[in-house]
Amino acid sequence: MNWVEQLRATEAICRRAPSAHNTQPWRPEYHTDEITIDVDPGCRLPDSDPTGRDLALGIGAFVETCLIVSAELGLTVTVAPGPRLVAAAHRYATPFTIADIEARRVARGPYTPGYLDDTVLADLEPGVAHVPTRDLVSDLAIADRWMFGTPAVAVELRDWLRLSPRHPRYHLDGLTDRALNLSRTEARFLSAALRAYPVARRLGLPALLAASGRDLLRYDGSVLVLLAAADDDRISAGRRLLRTWLTLARHGLAVHPLSQLIDCPATAGRLAERVAGLPLAVFRVGRPPTAPVRSARRGEQLSTQPNSSRRR
Repeated sequence: MNWVEQLRATEAICRRAPSAHNTQPWRPEYHTDEITIDVDPGCRLPDSDPTGRDLALGIGAFVETCLIVSAELGLTVTVAPGPRLVAAAHRYATPFTIADIEARRVARGPYTPGYLDDTVLADLEPGVAHVPTRDLVSDLAIADRWMFGTPAVAVELRDWLRLSPRHPRYHLDGLTDRALNLSRTEARFLSAALRAYPVARRLGLPALLAASGRDLLRYDGSVLVLLAAADDDRISAGRRLLRTWLTLARHGLAVHPLSQLIDCPATAGRLAERVAGLPLAVFRVGRPPTAPVRSARRGEQLSTQPNSSRRR
């Protein structure tokens, strides 16, 4: 079995990479001596992500995950433009392991109050800015109203929600009720409201849904912002984002993406001024009081995985 076949056998682990709305947009194509990473057109978010920023970040995170897995398997693999995975002279140098990939969590519920410790911030790669949560309370409310009040964006979000275990794709992709930290009643309300979106929007649905998250940042905590670097593209930035999240996970920390702060025109500029750079990703960081759920991945149930920690 050559390196392509060995990495293909672990695709389910590589699919643990993060992506916007858990769309899992990567489509690896396996060839004799390389793996090309294409994009599944059905997993694009043309309304929520018109510039393809989140798409490229997700592809970059998938590439980095593949390299980490290949390193643990003892394979000599590197990334080439495309992006493509190709044979290399040496194993990819990384401190991370498959266990780190498995341990990474997104947690959208409450966090224990407290700012990130300086030792955690010092552990991160350059190009990450820190913002106190309370500084973004007003802007998050604006961004949430924009997200729920923009029909195309709201409908696109609705299409990737899996708010009941009866949903046919509940165990495959998208954002489940559990991943969103919703009670059964909250999930039913959100589902009904978005199904009736044209009418509900006229009745004030955007303001109501935005109000449900008004206390999300009303505590002393930390938000991190990944900044664009002069020497990398968005695929490389996605690799940096994944490494940042894995570093945080090693400190026992979870993340909660707040991409609407970048997507909303009214808040994107203020965030850029606040961090003195071009934001590519913004996320809350902290310690959830209870363990977050494991997110769904396509193909995971059918895979045969090597011996490694499967704890999430």
